[in-house]
Amino acid sequence: MPDRLRFGLIGCGRVAPRHAESVQQRPDATLVAVADVRASRAARFAQEYQATPYTDYRRILERPDVDVVNICTPSGLHAEMAIAAMQAGKDVIVEKPMALSLADADAMIRVSEQTGRKLCVVLQNRYNPPMQDLRRVVDSGRLGRLLLGSATVRWYRPQEYYEDDWHGTWAMDGGALMNQSIHHIDALQWLMGPPASVFAYTATLAHRMEAEDTGVAVVRFRSGALGTIEGSTITYPENLEGSVAVFGERGSIKVGGVALNRKTIWKIEGELHHEKEVLMRDQLDPASVYGTSHSAVIADMIAAIRQDRPPQTNGYEARRSVALVLAIYESARTGRPVDMTDGIWNGT
Repeated sequence: MPDRLRFGLIGCGRVAPRHAESVQQRPDATLVAVADVRASRAARFAQEYQATPYTDYRRILERPDVDVVNICTPSGLHAEMAIAAMQAGKDVIVEKPMALSLADADAMIRVSEQTGRKLCVVLQNRYNPPMQDLRRVVDSGRLGRLLLGSATVRWYRPQEYYEDDWHGTWAMDGGALMNQSIHHIDALQWLMGPPASVFAYTATLAHRMEAEDTGVAVVRFRSGALGTIEGSTITYPENLEGSVAVFGERGSIKVGGVALNRKTIWKIEGELHHEKEVLMRDQLDPASVYGTSHSAVIADMIAAIRQDRPPQTNGYEARRSVALVLAIYESARTGRPVDMTDGIWNGT
């Protein structure tokens, strides 16, 4: 294995700089190739990050000097490209959601296992220090039995956002739940555990688009706890809230901020006198909803390759939030609760 892992990046759009910069910051990694269907964008991106540009992503897969491929394309292309990359002998980091169907997600996991290549999905907010602290508190039992959880995404996107060739379409994106809210839905089930059932409504209220711009759902978890999910892109004129909260027998915690990076409520039995101190040492808000933890995803993937272990946000982990969103969509379509106790959540 080389001292520096060599990365290729597919898709030079808005999230791609987070990947490129995270790779460049590491002494044990280097970005050698990028691809985008727009030649001018690939060329500009390659010049900025000192890589070789391509318009056909398969050229990157043909290069023997590429060890890891980062996929930052529209969601509907994730499965096809990730499978091709793994079959070409590359380890893969793919943006969220990992896929738009469970069949595609399962195919990605299956190919990863068949080829022995690592599959990592970018669920970067799990790595945020406040989210790591919250997970440790839950795991320690300091909140007691969890009773209620919530994921809230009150964001805004103008109509222009949906007037490209993929945002808001069923084939390439999904709506406010699958795209904007997936991180918060992932965090909710990561903290609360397996869902038992879900009932939901979705609607397209403020945009011209195929998928939903508003969705609400109630979840019953297998533990007996309840949960709520609210996700939208209609809160004019700007993003107003993105948060996850958990309420237990002995405590209530809420993490919000621009990118699940700020502790906003931190009340734990026996520790109430520390609440102000905890909130005051919170992180500053990042510049965008992408946050600052893509670097942690890259670091974990490099460690997983060198240690020959699964990445922390592997395919099985990422599949769960996709399954929950798809169950929400099914409930909204049928007007009925969807049972999630039959293995749909974890693929068993």
